[in-house]
Formats: sequence, structure tokens, C-alpha cells
Amino acid sequence: MSRLSENSRKAILLLNVGTPDKAELGSVRKYLSEFLNDPLVVDLPWLLRKILVNLIIVPFRAPKSTKLYQQVWETNGSPLLSNTLKLQTKLQAKIGGGDQVFIAMRYGNPSIRLALNQIKKGAFDQLILVPLFPQYAQSTSQTAIQEVKRLVATLNDFPPLKIVGQFYNHPEFIQAWVSRAKEYDLNLFDHFVFSFHGLPLSHIQKIHPHHDNANCMCNIEMPPNGQDCYKATCYATARQLAFALNLKTHNYSIAFQSRLSKNWLSPFTDKVILRLAKEGKKKVLIFAPSFVADCLETKVELGVEYADLFRKAGGEKLQLLESLNDTDAWVKALYAIISESEKN
Repeated sequence: MSRLSENSRKAILLLNVGTPDKAELGSVRKYLSEFLNDPLVVDLPWLLRKILVNLIIVPFRAPKSTKLYQQVWETNGSPLLSNTLKLQTKLQAKIGGGDQVFIAMRYGNPSIRLALNQIKKGAFDQLILVPLFPQYAQSTSQTAIQEVKRLVATLNDFPPLKIVGQFYNHPEFIQAWVSRAKEYDLNLFDHFVFSFHGLPLSHIQKIHPHHDNANCMCNIEMPPNGQDCYKATCYATARQLAFALNLKTHNYSIAFQSRLSKNWLSPFTDKVILRLAKEGKKKVLIFAPSFVADCLETKVELGVEYADLFRKAGGEKLQLLESLNDTDAWVKALYAIISESEKN
């Protein structure tokens, strides 16, 4: 990574969605409330959002989510936090020099405010913000970037801010997933699924206000200005992964998980899995390329719940491909992504 000057120092801030502090009901309730009350996540009028989130979603969802977190909780906290901490350590070792890697979560801890205060005290010459979201979306990248900018504006004498953009099609990012996949004998699987986190259709429609989302052809090719559309970039990631893995179109499916209603991106991952079982597919390898670290949505939703769903529908094995986490290939890719962003 190039240095700004011989004596300059950079702070690199890795930013992810967030996690509760503990696998306990109070912590999970607090986390969900902060997360879902963000108007960029649940984009409803203020009063309606407050009623829906605080009186309906959180009270009903928090107890279930708490039990799920308890299944996967690790010594250093949730899998997302634990994996991000390990990534921080390995990236720091690769970067070396006087530059320093920090981590923060958009919701929960370690907080953005804490990280920015540490960076300010460190007297760095530049902050490089790295949202760990391969595909840009208002409910992930946009809200994270906006919150960092808001807090930076409250700090005096803060170093210049550089933001690393989405990397859904970066060759090193694709290669990191390919390296992960090749830890398995791919010939043992009948089919492959690329499962991305879903979004409300309303979020997608904002990008294409004069175009019906249902008629978009981004599942076939990247449309003009498609890099601004989450759905289009998800399909682009999947196509590049399929190409790199030599998969034919009939060998893989693309789907969207974690929906909160029927008005979310489809096809839905659980429906796709049921279809594959009914078609006689026995062994399926499932990727989650919108995540760079294993979390509740990968380890439990895909690795446990959907795997069980597949077996009950007649399949033999739905194998979750572990996320990039702190693999050497991902550390190498992230280093390249950050380095290249400095040249732009």
C-alpha cells in the first residue's frame, strides 16, 4: 500500500453492519431496535416505522433471534464480530508500517464513534473507510457512510476521509470466493446456489423510478448504470463466480434470503431450495456472496434452517460454503481493493 508521504500515516476503518453485545434478550432487543429504526433500513414514515418496529417486529423477533445467537455465540462475541476481529489482525500484519486498521459496526459495538475518537487521538493523516459490503445498498453502505460523515463533521481537526467503493466484481474478491469453493470437491454437488441478502423492492425501485423492477433484465446482463442497483450487482457477482468456477447456467441458481415480507427481492432462497429438492437434486453447495464474514444469516439461516428444510424435502445435503472471514485470499483481496482505491 502506497504511503501518502514518507511520514504520513493512514487509519483504515473496516465497517460492518453490527451485532448485539451479548446473546441475551435485552442486548438483542436493543440491537434490533437501533438497526430497524434506521430510516434507510425501514423506509416508512417516522410514526409508522416506530409503531411497526417497536411494537410489532422487535417484540416478536427479539426472543427468537436471542435463541439463534445463543447457538453460535463465540468467546469473542458473535461470529460477525469474531471474524471481523481476526480479519483486522491479519490485515494489520499485511499492511504493516505506521498505518493502523480499526473496526466498527454501524449498529452496536465497537461503535463508529469510538473508532473515530481513537483515530483522532492517533493523529493520522488520512482515514480510509472500507464498508465491508460487496454490493452497495442504502440499508448497508449508504447508511454506514452517512453515519461516519455525520460523526466526522462533529470532530475538529479530523484527517481527510477517503471512501472505498463497492467491490462486487473486483477480480481479487471473486478469486477469494473461488479459492474458498475449491476447498470442496465441486464434482460432488448436483447444483450450486448463490444466496444474497434480500432487500425490499421499494429500495430497488428508488434506483429505477421509471422502470418496473419486475421487467429488469439484470439477471441476464448488467444494464446501463446497473452498478447503482443492488439487484444488478448481485447478479453480476453471481455470473462472475459461475464463470470462474466453470458453471453452466443450468448448474446454478441465484436467490435472496432473509426477507421480512413478500415484497422483497425474489426468488426467495427457501423456495429455490425446495424446488431443487423436488427436482431430485441431492447435494447442493450454497454461497452467500453478499457477506464477507459468517454471521447469523449464514451459519443459522443457511447452514441450519435451510439445510434442514432441504433434507425434509428429499435432499441429502445442503452444504454451506463458509464465508471469506479471515482467509488469506480475502486478506490479499482486501489489501488490493484498498490499495487500488487510493489511486482513484
